[in-house]
Amino acid sequence: MLIEFENEIIHWRGPAPFLFVPVPEESGRAIKAIASAVTYGWGVIPVHVRIGGTEWKTSLFPKDGTYLVPIRVSVQKAEQLHVGDHVSLRLEVG
Repeated sequence: MLIEFENEIIHWRGPAPFLFVPVPEESGRAIKAIASAVTYGWGVIPVHVRIGGTEWKTSLFPKDGTYLVPIRVSVQKAEQLHVGDHVSLRLEVG
């Protein structure tokens, strides 16, 4: 499944600078519909993400009925990303 969307980068608690992009509700429902086929446990969904020219593999975390896309520090630096920035993401789920 391929999903593209734009949303704001948020900070969510943790000891490191954890930045996330929430998946919009409609896309979150589509992911949830296939979650049991792609999860490897605890509701975590493996994805391949692209922001700008940077691609990486990570896992979506379930939160408040949708999912959060974690933005690695290396990606934050490479793409000069900060809390409050709006970014376009491309997710390949599974």
